[in-house]
Amino acid sequence: MNELKPDPFGTVLKVWRKQRRMSQLDLASEAEISTRHLSFLETGRARPSRDMVLHLSECLDVPLRERNTMLISGGFAPIYAEHDFGTDQSAAIRMAVERILTAHEPYPALAMDRHWNMVAANRIVPLLLGGVDPEFLKPPVNILRLSLHPNGLAPRVVNYIEWRDHLLDRLRRQIAVTADAKLRGLYDEGSRYRAPERVTETDMADGAGELTGLVVPLVLQSDAGELRFVSTTTVFGTPVEVTLSELAIETLLPADAQTAAILGELAAGLP
Repeated sequence: MNELKPDPFGTVLKVWRKQRRMSQLDLASEAEISTRHLSFLETGRARPSRDMVLHLSECLDVPLRERNTMLISGGFAPIYAEHDFGTDQSAAIRMAVERILTAHEPYPALAMDRHWNMVAANRIVPLLLGGVDPEFLKPPVNILRLSLHPNGLAPRVVNYIEWRDHLLDRLRRQIAVTADAKLRGLYDEGSRYRAPERVTETDMADGAGELTGLVVPLVLQSDAGELRFVSTTTVFGTPVEVTLSELAIETLLPADAQTAAILGELAAGLP
């Protein structure tokens, strides 16, 4: 079977330049090279050095996975390692992630990959998933589907419209950065989900504690009572490994004293 040849470097470079909405002059100025040389690189009249590939990918803020693709298209070996999260090679990454998630208890926290698939979670997360169709809890658990699908958490999200718009806006910004076709498909899918029947377009959270008006809260009706959260997203700084660069740790902080108290009680009942 013939393997597909990678796109020429010039084609890949031009795609990323347009993705970043930069003209040749813009990129040439950022990279401190002539527009003539950049034009020759895009048309294939000049071949880049390995250092030039890396330099241009840095100027374009290309994700590490796609930087490997740019290197291959330029005729060079990829330099950024990638290890599946579940393999032995990722043991150190898993240990670091699990330590962070555990330290966040009694509040819920999870880690997800670039396609919003959950790869790890602390002990609090399952306690919030009552009423979810078991099909949505089979690995890989996709956080967008779990949050917005009518058979997922959607019926329990009090401020569904507000929370849906927040997640889709975040996903849209991620697509702008990564140009990931799978994320585009996930966005289209999430946009088609129907809101629970009780929800109207005017449904909004009536506050997120002291942060009212400053952040979009998640208001969740759990078996233990109504919970109000402020979400945060953490990524690892200056990663040089693909898997680690694509991990995001999602943490939910209580937005009021009632939520903190309920979570404390739930955690106390865990073995």
